[in-house]
Amino acid sequence: MKKLFTLLIGICFSLQVSAQSTAKTSDDGARIVITSLVPDGLGGLTPTAQKALKVRLDRIITGSGVGGSSPDNRFVMAAKIIELTKDISTTTPKIYTYTLEVTLIIGDAIEGTKFSSLSFEQRGAGNSETKAYISAIRGIKSKSSKYTDFIAEGKSKITDYYNSKCGLYLKEAETFTAQDDFQAAIAKLTSIPQVCEECYNKAVEAIGPIYQKQIDKQCKIDISAAKSAWSANQDESGAKNASTSLGKIDPNSSCYGDAEVLLSTIAKRIQDLDQREWDFKLKQQQDDVDIQKQTINAARDIGVAYAENQPDVSYNVAFIGY
Repeated sequence: MKKLFTLLIGICFSLQVSAQSTAKTSDDGARIVITSLVPDGLGGLTPTAQKALKVRLDRIITGSGVGGSSPDNRFVMAAKIIELTKDISTTTPKIYTYTLEVTLIIGDAIEGTKFSSLSFEQRGAGNSETKAYISAIRGIKSKSSKYTDFIAEGKSKITDYYNSKCGLYLKEAETFTAQDDFQAAIAKLTSIPQVCEECYNKAVEAIGPIYQKQIDKQCKIDISAAKSAWSANQDESGAKNASTSLGKIDPNSSCYGDAEVLLSTIAKRIQDLDQREWDFKLKQQQDDVDIQKQTINAARDIGVAYAENQPDVSYNVAFIGY
């Protein structure tokens, strides 16, 4: 326990020192993350056209280096489409030709705030209205220099958001921790990207002790399940059932010693029953560098998993302008 706490303090210090130098890595936790948003029923687009538009937005986001997963999917890229011209040929079959004004918008879909926007014209043609729309949408390039300032402004506004709301994020994490909802607290803190250096450093300082409380809490659950499984059947079947829970226990958790004692008891019983060794092994503590990496990655995994299991967020799409 003391060893892990010392290491976590070291992690906080080392990450504070290296935050700026590592902020340009491809790791999702280090970057501003933006997700695509194409609300159903908005803009008069058919479901097929909506799907085509989402594919284009996803490609623009990925091509701009802001794609990825985040516990806090509040920052989105959406699109507004306005029909500028519509031409119908006199040929058979008819050919529909549209000129569309496409406006890309980056914003906060929770508060309904627009951060940046970019408009351009797009033409498409087809032998139906839907096909002409889809032709225009599919013509949107996934990579273009015209996106540079638009993306940069959006990222800058998102960074400003995190830094301005940092105190609120930390306070909410404290509240969740006081309620023993450690997963929610970790999700809140790990949603802050590393490029938001000032706030990120404060979040990292807070994560270590909360993560320790979470693995201690989970350890008690797992050791209880293992003991119940073993008590129910003290044979090879019971040993296998108990090992399912024992295998989840973090070697840095407070009840790891209890897991070792139970494992020893199981191994002795199996030896007594059929004169063979029980070859199951608990998770082992890694070297200091591995612990540093695993702790941060594990905390982030907890945050992402927690967010994925929450009810869908009700987005405020007023900033799109439909």
